[in-house]
Parts: sequence; C-alpha cells; structure tokens
Amino acid sequence: MTGAGGFIGRALCARLASTRVPHVAAVRTISRHDAKRAEYVALGDFAAADWQDVLTGVDAIVHLAGRAHVRGRDADAPTPYIVANVHVTRRLAEAAARCGVRRIVFASSVKVYGEATEPGRAFRAGDASAPQDAYAKSKAEAERVLGEICGAHGIDAIVLRFPLTYGPGVKGNFLALLEAVAHERRLPLAGIVNRRSFLYLGNAVSAIEAALIAPTLPSEALPVADAKPVSTPELVTKLALALRLQSRLYYVPAPLLRAAAALSGRRTAVDRLLDSLEVDALRFRSLTGWSPSYSIDAGLAATAAWWRMRRAL
Repeated sequence: MTGAGGFIGRALCARLASTRVPHVAAVRTISRHDAKRAEYVALGDFAAADWQDVLTGVDAIVHLAGRAHVRGRDADAPTPYIVANVHVTRRLAEAAARCGVRRIVFASSVKVYGEATEPGRAFRAGDASAPQDAYAKSKAEAERVLGEICGAHGIDAIVLRFPLTYGPGVKGNFLALLEAVAHERRLPLAGIVNRRSFLYLGNAVSAIEAALIAPTLPSEALPVADAKPVSTPELVTKLALALRLQSRLYYVPAPLLRAAAALSGRRTAVDRLLDSLEVDALRFRSLTGWSPSYSIDAGLAATAAWWRMRRAL
C-alpha cells in the first residue's frame, strides 16, 4: 500500500491488521507512532524510490499516495501534481510489471469527470472525462498511464474514483465546514438546491477491500460513493445534529453568494458548496457485490465524535 500514512491509508492499514492480512505499508517517512510496526517501510521520495525491492513477493497494490493540494501562488501549477500523481504511478506500475504483481487498485477522483453535474444526472462509469484543474488532469493522466502499462503486462488495473471522503481525521474543506458548524457560525446556505455525493472513510476502506478480493474485474474507472447524496443545507443540518447543536442556516440567493466569492477570491471553494456533484456507484456495486455499510448519518456521527475527542485533548 502506498500512502499508508494518509487519511485513507491509516484506516485501511488498521483494517488489514485487524483481519491479519499480510501487507507492506509504504510511506515517505515513518512516524514515531508507526516506528515499531514491522509492516511500515520508509522509501523517502516516492518519485525516486526503489519500488522493485518493496514489491518482491507482493500480489496486489493499493495505490493511495499522491498530491491533492499545492498551497500558495502555485496552487494550480501542473508540475507538482505531475511528479506526485503521474510520474510516481508510472514508476510503480513499471516495477509491478517486473515483479509479477497481479492487481493494482488506484484511488482516483470523481473530479476526473468534471467539477459539477446537471440536476438529476449523476456521473456514471463510462462517462467521458473532463478534468478542469491541474489536480484532476494529473489524476486522469495517471489513470491513462496505469492502464497502458498494466494492459501491456496483464495486470488488473482497477481505478476507483472517490468523491470527497470524510471521517475521523478528515482535513481540508470538510473539516472547515465541520468546525464552522461546531462553533455555531451562521451560514448563508439555506437556499442552496443541489446534490453532492460523499464517501465515508469506513465505506472507502470496504470498497478497496472489495476491489482487492473480487475474482474478476474489468480494468476500468469505477465511481464509488455513499448510498445517498445530500444537499449542502442537508449536510450542514446533519452535521449539527451529529454535534448535538442547532444548525444556523440563513438564506442568501446563490447568485449573490457566487458574486461575493468571486470578489473575495474564494470562487472555487464556494462553487463546491453551491454546485451539484453526484456520482452513481451502481456499476461497482454490481461487479463486486459491495454496498456501503455506513449511512451518512452514521459516518457523520463518527466524525463528530472524533472532533469532540480531538478538541478535548
């Protein structure tokens, strides 16, 4: 597993350890927390790592490592994403071919399809790709490179396109929204009419397990998500309920919110709250028999419990 020290990687490692599945947890540097765990292997810079030594005897790879954000003025510069998401994937796949790896499960993003969906029209397996930003374009190219190398060497290449994934340990925009609700800030989102798909961490882990153990899977990109999408106001209300608080939503017309966001330089972040981004996981479910074990209410309850514990420490 690459990216074993990340958000999904840690949860997947814990699951594999609990079920006694032998695994190698590849990280750039080993944290103090993981220093005594034999399955963790530090490789330094993944772009220059000797993957062949690590992959000897490995049957399958879960490729979680990558770059999702670049901070500052270079936030949309392509080079960091190309190195972390494309170059690393290429070197990993080439080493996998030399070592006789049977299957690679690659965590990609629904942003490869595009940034938004039309009302009532979710992205589905087989839909055309239309990545918009440097991150999504690098994920699309990594998928292409993986498919090309794996196809030439008879390796199963299973691409799972994840939406925003949340759960204990979440960071980024979801954590910012969670903290805004937790601090009982008034949010001008009551009038938003949209549908967005999310993926709870526990459901992401079980989906990866399903992709690993399915007897046969076509080498294609498959979206994965929780059972039901929600609107942004529904998400805020559910978050408040999980935190045992009242949501503090009020109405501002969406065009006014977009105009204010454009003036303040926050247009991309606000668009993600206002637009729909819905995916249909039916293809993956029918191929693997997987279904999400956790509802969004259960997932948000676990996330809220983690946040309260974190705050108390």
